[in-house]
Amino acid sequence: MYEGSVAGLYRWPVKSLRGEQIDAAQLDERGLAGDRGHILTDLRPTRSGRVLTVRQIPQLLHWSSGYGTGVIEPAGSPKLRAPDGAEWSWDDPGLAGELSETLGIPLDLCTAAGRQDRGPTILVTFEASLAALEQELSAPVELARFRPNVHLDVNTPAFVEGGWGEGTAITIGDVRLEVVGKNAGPCIRCTVPSWDPGGHERWPKLQQWLIEQHENKFGLIMRATRAGVVRTGDNVSVRPNP
Repeated sequence: MYEGSVAGLYRWPVKSLRGEQIDAAQLDERGLAGDRGHILTDLRPTRSGRVLTVRQIPQLLHWSSGYGTGVIEPAGSPKLRAPDGAEWSWDDPGLAGELSETLGIPLDLCTAAGRQDRGPTILVTFEASLAALEQELSAPVELARFRPNVHLDVNTPAFVEGGWGEGTAITIGDVRLEVVGKNAGPCIRCTVPSWDPGGHERWPKLQQWLIEQHENKFGLIMRATRAGVVRTGDNVSVRPNP
């Protein structure tokens, strides 16, 4: 059993855009409320309908999205901020055109509450592993590169979560997270973390290091099996199952 606290909570309303750090979040069968509930889809003939991601278009990270740090259960649409600082509502009829122009690709907007790459999951990361990664690389590593939902500061050894399997449970107040169901477990990383959080510069060594030294794992994919509200600073207990 390990213990500690919630160090940070993060929501990414539009997939592959920058998101927001929040003070409290609702965790339930959807994942984290309001997380990745909106996507951009490609309208090019050969890729029509496919979800646009940072892997194809790093410039997506030039845009950010959010509901506001005080919003626990989003009821409306997110606001987007363009690279020039202009704010747009997701419901603005001109948004698709503006995104298409700035990204240089025809696209459409799509809303599907709780839509995720791996189902309605929650990505948990650990401060011990982040600090160790920085030490190994002799450079700061921004947590936002990994796009977590819940970041924990608990007394775990660095990278130990890479060996945790089904049955691992994290308790945060009334909320229980578990490694259970399809695609849950240690998170195998794609190329996205190699881009800085603003999408301006790539750092290939980061992904190469994760592959060579840590089986390309960083973070733990979980599901909320007991719902509730989690707040920054809440006490945490972790019961791993190797």
